[in-house]
Amino acid sequence: METLDRYLRTQDAFDAVLATVRPDQWDAASACEHWTVRDVTGHVIWGLEVLRHHVSGREFTVENGPAGSEKPGELTGADPLATWRATREATGAAVTDEMLDRPAPAWYVTNRPDATVTDYLALLTFDTLVHTWDIGSALGVDVRMEPDIVAPSFSLARLIISRTPGTFGPRVKPPADADPQTRFLAFLGRSA
Repeated sequence: METLDRYLRTQDAFDAVLATVRPDQWDAASACEHWTVRDVTGHVIWGLEVLRHHVSGREFTVENGPAGSEKPGELTGADPLATWRATREATGAAVTDEMLDRPAPAWYVTNRPDATVTDYLALLTFDTLVHTWDIGSALGVDVRMEPDIVAPSFSLARLIISRTPGTFGPRVKPPADADPQTRFLAFLGRSA
């Protein structure tokens, strides 16, 4: 399934960027306004925990991980990379093909009553893709997004973006000859 494949490849890219983070960089500013590298990592971990708990029939009630929340970095523990990898592995083990057509987690269904787990995977792909760039660009890592992941993520962004404090800022005007990645980031208020 394409959505699942894009979700997994985006996680690979996020993992590769996190593997470059030095111990003294976890609390450095990220390109995601108001959040450190640790906070962005905690937010991505939170999204996976929501999914893992949901497909296991439980609700994840931790509230410091959604967009705009304060201190999502607390979810990373003492070793953010190890916590990310353990969460990724546990979530991967819990998500099966049979679950993809089930209703999405409750907080996502509030906005889209017909949303499925597959739709939530698309949201996690979009979110992880953007935050891979947020961390990488802040630390001087050249993050190149795969075009077949940018296109559906850009389409989703056009449908769901809320430009409120702590989420996405105003659009940035991209150069006339900008590639799809630069246009995508500009739409999200980020300068490539």
